[in-house]
Amino acid sequence: MSVVAAQTVSVTSGVRQTAAVTATSFTPSITAVSGCHAHKTALFCLAGSEEYQVSGPTATEQFQAQYTDCHMHGPSTALGVYTPLLTQRFNLVGSNALLFVLFKQFGTGIIISTAFIHLFTHATLMYGNSCLGELQYEGTVAAIFMAGLFLSFLIDYLGVRFVGWRQGRQGGSGQVAAAAAGEGAAEKESNPTTPDAEANYGNAGVLHAHSHSHSHGPAVREIKPLEAKINVLNLEAGIIFHSILIGITLVVAGDSFFLTLFVVILFHQLFEGIALGTCIAELPPLAASTLQKMLMGGAFALITPIGMAIGIGVLNRFNGNDKSTIVAIGTLDALSAGILAWVGIVEMLAADWMQGRLRGAGVGRTLAAMGALVSGMVVMSVLGKWA
Repeated sequence: MSVVAAQTVSVTSGVRQTAAVTATSFTPSITAVSGCHAHKTALFCLAGSEEYQVSGPTATEQFQAQYTDCHMHGPSTALGVYTPLLTQRFNLVGSNALLFVLFKQFGTGIIISTAFIHLFTHATLMYGNSCLGELQYEGTVAAIFMAGLFLSFLIDYLGVRFVGWRQGRQGGSGQVAAAAAGEGAAEKESNPTTPDAEANYGNAGVLHAHSHSHSHGPAVREIKPLEAKINVLNLEAGIIFHSILIGITLVVAGDSFFLTLFVVILFHQLFEGIALGTCIAELPPLAASTLQKMLMGGAFALITPIGMAIGIGVLNRFNGNDKSTIVAIGTLDALSAGILAWVGIVEMLAADWMQGRLRGAGVGRTLAAMGALVSGMVVMSVLGKWA
């Protein structure tokens, strides 16, 4: 049985609005009121230059019901990020196995689509909010996106310079060892049928390394463990930024959108976990120990619940139409989009297809990997319709 209660609030400008709050036995909802928007059982309205709030009496109870459902996001995220890590840790799937390659390419598609379809598009929508007014500079979102991209590039570049500086200080013995390692790699490349030669392509990994050209085959990039770790951390930073926003959004979303958003974000975090977990799993032992890899995965698994905890704290005060809120969310989305675009295109897509394991792959493996890449893009693009 429903009971309708009318709450009337006065503002200093003299404008009055009446918000109709429809309450059921447990899960109330708020009907649409002109100039207002709802978050849980709190209704925020704009009247002239004044803003006021109409709150339902059972916001806490309403949230508790949804928070129970939100507990599923932790296991879903952990499943995505730890599946590649555990399969690699226990040698269930080798880094050059076809299944692992498909995981990696699917994840690459996920990251690229997340950058453009989810984050860049959402940042554009945030800065296009009428409550923000007309932007004096139309390229604001693109400029912030470019700043995120440049920041990622700068981190990668400084990482490369630091590795080179550190190696230069090791002296002649380090140079001799590096030369010997290079000669050994060249000998293995001369026989492409050996497992070691194939492993060189498998270990080309996610990320940045130097290329060495040889007249008898494709260039194989030399991995520098610290560089690889820096780039994976760069990727994780971009993912974590917007995962916090995802957690907040899930808590403060209106009741009518919760179920759809819940399902979409469930799959969103699962697929992103697969992408990140595959990249972490590829880190060589010198770059990260097993414990460090597990901690990196755990940071991602916990970040959405942390965002939800923040959402709880601001649940009855959150105003999605406040200018500072719009700017903060839009800026973080655009920055994260730039970071993930750099990592996804330069460090994952180009690294694997132009310089890495797939440059000289057979037709069957190439087609399978391309299918996985496109599938990742398509799946995440479809999810972008709702989140």
